[in-house]
Amino acid sequence: MAAETAEGVVTETLDAPPLEVDDLVRRVQALERFLAAAEGHLPDARLAAAHTVVERAGQRLALSRHHSVVALAGATGSGKSSLFNALARMDLSPVGARRPTTNDTYACVWGSADDAAHLLDWLGILPRRRFARESELDGEAEAGLRGLVLLDLPDFDSIEASHRAEVDRILGLVDLVVWVLDPQKYADKVIHHSYLRQFHRHKEVTVVALNHADRLSPADVQRCLADLRRLLDADGLTGVPALASSAYGPPGCDELRGLLERAVATRQAALRRLAGDVDQVVAELSATVGPEVTERIIDDRAIRALDDALVAAAGVPAVVQMAEYAYLRRATEQLGWPVLRWLSRPRPRARADAGEEREAAPAAAARPAADPATGRLAAVGVAVRALAEQAADVLPAPWPDALRAAARSRLDDVPAALDRALARTDLGLSRTPWWWRLIAGVQWLALLAAGVGLVWLLADLGGRALGLSLPAYPGPGGMALPTLLAVGGMVLGPALTVATRPLAAVAARRARTRAESRLREAVAEVAREHAVAPVRAVLDAYGQARAALAVAGRPR
Repeated sequence: MAAETAEGVVTETLDAPPLEVDDLVRRVQALERFLAAAEGHLPDARLAAAHTVVERAGQRLALSRHHSVVALAGATGSGKSSLFNALARMDLSPVGARRPTTNDTYACVWGSADDAAHLLDWLGILPRRRFARESELDGEAEAGLRGLVLLDLPDFDSIEASHRAEVDRILGLVDLVVWVLDPQKYADKVIHHSYLRQFHRHKEVTVVALNHADRLSPADVQRCLADLRRLLDADGLTGVPALASSAYGPPGCDELRGLLERAVATRQAALRRLAGDVDQVVAELSATVGPEVTERIIDDRAIRALDDALVAAAGVPAVVQMAEYAYLRRATEQLGWPVLRWLSRPRPRARADAGEEREAAPAAAARPAADPATGRLAAVGVAVRALAEQAADVLPAPWPDALRAAARSRLDDVPAALDRALARTDLGLSRTPWWWRLIAGVQWLALLAAGVGLVWLLADLGGRALGLSLPAYPGPGGMALPTLLAVGGMVLGPALTVATRPLAAVAARRARTRAESRLREAVAEVAREHAVAPVRAVLDAYGQARAALAVAGRPR
């Protein structure tokens, strides 16, 4: 009954829906996209296995899709070398009962060894340990295994550490593994805990052979197989074929040979092994992705808080106050009556100092107060951390660490960036408003009128003193026109100066608002470039990695 069950399991395993090469390539490429997105954000140790699988899959598919590489693995005394020779029907591998005799991996190729040369080179099989099972005399008998590359591995429990290292290396490369167990040691914890359980995602390319079955009675064989089935199910290897074999007597190795013939015929072993490798790394990496995220995860309030912190660090309040003062002072100079401006003109040294101050006033905006000693940059750091923490709360580990590191990555460049941003910001202080020109024109007209009136009055007085008869030149309201021009010009100029001061104050406040808006925009650009953009780059990478891993883990 147990033999029938084992045969049924074998048939079910080999008749599983076939895998398509294109589907496997699609999954491997998706895994490669995941690595490209996660590189630099996740620890290298978390990505090492995925890198290995991508590289291995590419190399294995490029080498040969017509060969099936099968490894016989087992402990000392399990009889795998004898089974290897029995399957090859040749004495190729040395046999020993008590101590390891297989120091190197032996390979037997059914078919031309030259056709499998590159594959054997990739497997690292020494040329002197390669054998070809191809003969015109028994070609028909061996035709069912044509394309098989059978490997006899060193004993994994050897006292030689190099033997176990060789076993571990080869097991990562072969397409199908036949675990050869001895009836006396098939329950050994080493093989179950260190090896068999590690193949729970490769059930479709795993076979277990209870060897030396010729030493047991048929009833004992069935009991051992049943107990072995229980242990394999506990290892997560439900459905893995478990069969009895012997190199020297009944039941022989015909059942195992038939299984290998079916594996060679379907040419699915390599694809199923690589698919299992992809499944394993996807399962290991699944904890690194979680819910879908969008840019809206970064709250506008957190961005505004960061902008406010940078505005304070850059000294924008002091700059805009200076801009308002500079505008008001320039307006006063431009709108004042020329005579009053001339009378209040400072001495030459003071005039030079004032000129330098006027030149410096518009440029004051280019002088940030982002001094680390003031503690303002500490507030920027707090705002950046708050921005990162808000986005990090919804990401699975270790993405939050990458997000925090990205948010802090350009903090040291912020002071210089603020310098540059404020220096190239045009505050609009050099522009002369049209109404300034209008008022200034009126002021000069008033001065001209006053000057004409005074000259006219002086000329009139001089003429009358000389006894000349001059007309009265009456003007509006009975006032003489020269007097009207002189008085009107001298009154209108100062009156305009006084009247335009409130207008200048209002315009200065508007200039301050405009300068503050432009400076905040420049500071916001620094925030986007040095804090928000790195955070969004990590979020974009997370989204790309999440989408790629979904494709890598979803067979069609």
